[in-house]
Amino acid sequence: MTSVIKYYEGINSVAVIGNYLPRQCGIATFTTDLVEAISAEAPNINCWAVAMNDKPEGYLYPEKVRFEINQNKLTDYRISSQFLNISQSDIVCVQHEYGIFGGTAGSHLLKLLGNLRMPVVTTLHTVLKDPAPEYRAVMGRLADLSDKLVVMSHKAADFLKEIYDVPEDKIAFIHHGIPDTPFTDSSFNKDKFGVESKKVLLTFGLLSPNKGIENVLQALVAVIKKHPDVVYIILGATHPNILRFHGDEYRIMLQQMVLKLDLGEHVIFQNRFVELKELCEFLGIADIYVTPYLEEAQITSGTLAYAMGTGKAVISTPYWYATEMLAEGRGRIVPFSNPDAMAKQIIDLLDNDVERHAIRKKAYMFTRDAIWKEVSRKYLQVFSEVRRNRTKNPRPRHSYVKKIKAITKFELPEIKLDHLKAFTDDTGILQHANYTIPDRTHGYCTDDNARAMLAAAMGQKYLPTNGFGLDSLTSHYLGFLLYAYNEENGRFRNFMTYSRKWIEEIGSEDSHGRSIWCLGKAVAFLDNPGHIAMSTTLFKKALRAVENFSSPRALAFCLVGIHAYLHKFSGDSYVRRIRDVLADRLFTQFKNNSTDDWPWLENALNYANGKLPHALLLSGYRMQRSDMIEMGLKSLKWLLNITTEDKHFVPIGSNGWYEKGGPKARFDQQPIEANAMVEACVEAYNITRDHTWFEKAAMCFNWFLGQNDLNMPLYDPKTGGCRDGLMADGINQNEGAESSLAWLLSLMTLQKLYADEILNHQPLQQTD
Repeated sequence: MTSVIKYYEGINSVAVIGNYLPRQCGIATFTTDLVEAISAEAPNINCWAVAMNDKPEGYLYPEKVRFEINQNKLTDYRISSQFLNISQSDIVCVQHEYGIFGGTAGSHLLKLLGNLRMPVVTTLHTVLKDPAPEYRAVMGRLADLSDKLVVMSHKAADFLKEIYDVPEDKIAFIHHGIPDTPFTDSSFNKDKFGVESKKVLLTFGLLSPNKGIENVLQALVAVIKKHPDVVYIILGATHPNILRFHGDEYRIMLQQMVLKLDLGEHVIFQNRFVELKELCEFLGIADIYVTPYLEEAQITSGTLAYAMGTGKAVISTPYWYATEMLAEGRGRIVPFSNPDAMAKQIIDLLDNDVERHAIRKKAYMFTRDAIWKEVSRKYLQVFSEVRRNRTKNPRPRHSYVKKIKAITKFELPEIKLDHLKAFTDDTGILQHANYTIPDRTHGYCTDDNARAMLAAAMGQKYLPTNGFGLDSLTSHYLGFLLYAYNEENGRFRNFMTYSRKWIEEIGSEDSHGRSIWCLGKAVAFLDNPGHIAMSTTLFKKALRAVENFSSPRALAFCLVGIHAYLHKFSGDSYVRRIRDVLADRLFTQFKNNSTDDWPWLENALNYANGKLPHALLLSGYRMQRSDMIEMGLKSLKWLLNITTEDKHFVPIGSNGWYEKGGPKARFDQQPIEANAMVEACVEAYNITRDHTWFEKAAMCFNWFLGQNDLNMPLYDPKTGGCRDGLMADGINQNEGAESSLAWLLSLMTLQKLYADEILNHQPLQQTD
């Protein structure tokens, strides 16, 4: 007994971070099984869990879960690191899947890990072969913060070394854990499930459209001609995220296919999430297990590991994990989306009992190292190794972890879309509010729907999943913009009554410019091909009218949208030409009116002032015009100087504005001013890398949260909306669309900036 205990001696507490049962997903099952297995193998070790929640109320967890994190709430990650440090755990073991953590590519996790004092062992459930830049950056930081990376396939280890430059000695291979079940005959329990005397094919797991089950159903037509006693069991509930936002569309499609192919007597749907004991019983009765996934990019599969571990003959498509696990005669591989090949292999194995049983035995024997008892021992060995190494070689805090602390002097609130959805009906987003209630009297306007479309597009890019229904909201707002565009004159109409009647045939230049701004930005953010096509088409059509625009704010809004569009389609010569014309026009207005004491293009400051230097900065940077950049920085510094008092933002009030030589209107202060300044300061930071601009962006943002003249927050955390303005006698309690969208766009802009800083950790410059 002494020799068994020796290898994990000194480890008293292990905290495992991941999803946890009763949350229904593969990571939750794995995390739960790992915690239980370590607890069983080493009862003297206190092994417990930190659970990730995809909904605010969480789940009814067992006692093993001692802390919960709302995956989208950055504050929770900081607090959880404090909790873990106080708990004095010896090891933190992270179950990593990009989608279960908040922030760009799950980057919120890095804040948690960067603050931990103990060694970190990270199990990678996904390793991407062709990662987008943000995913590559997260994996690089994750590898840096982890003392050891655990992979469940040798191909994953190769990817880490070849694609992510992770040293080999930092990688440990440990099989995906499986229950220890006896090698039994498949007919043993068939009567319990009503399939006695049947040949049983089985696929299990949470149902989603990438499973490829339709190919097995098509193959079944040929199979039952040769083996009419075959029955195919499809075991598993629809994945909760799929069910929540797409319904049971995939299952219904499969059921309709069963009817069309006349397979009703040969297919059984078990629409439920089964516990381990019953799952093993289902696996026990299977003669052949099928994994017909549609794509190769799957680096591990718990369902395949379970099937092999119960001694099943497996037929699979050649995704990465299956190709590795089923090598050397441990299963059969068929091409992707090839029902004929699938049918041929099923028939062959059903015709050849000897061959089928030989495959079963090879699979079963190969997976004896994967039973949870063995897997838990290997994890304990890794834990002991990293703890010894950390004791011998203490690591300094990472430099970029210090930077993260520097840039997050306050916690950004969680993105909450309740208010946005409440104000959106089947036409679009309503303009105004009576307190928190939509006011239908004033109907709709195009530029609010454009901003709502931009918020939905940004949310799809930077929120961890489309669990917010943002794809359908984007479609909704795009539909409004399409209807608002007047083909006869090439201009957007702006105001629409609640009865869907346009008040004018041509909206203002500024509203047209705001629509182009949001469309261009949406093109850069969106992934949905239909949405990209529609946004691009509408953007290009609307752009034809702007060459003759003279309103400086219309020019500025157009330029910001144009540069976002060119970020995606940089070779579009027509758009580049329009950009050059508008940028020169805006710059000329600045040159002609600017003086040393009034570096501005007009003799007054009124609304959305920050958008003007923002457009100059973007244009100067993209066009390599240092004179534009200089003018943009000069005017923005001046604007900040006259709108900052006692270290807080004081936007020019709409009740009188600010005429050159006259008094500044103190009130009414509008949320769109804070939004325009946040975005302008962020752009100045992106171009100069001067951290002062970062701090100024945070200062302007904090105006929403109560760092303002009245020390009163405009953001309403209960609704997710924003009050309409700061008045001399208090807060305007109405939460209209423009104000709430100004808040949302500001919050998303800063969340993106924070994530980029965590990922890139570029050196900061501090200027006077």
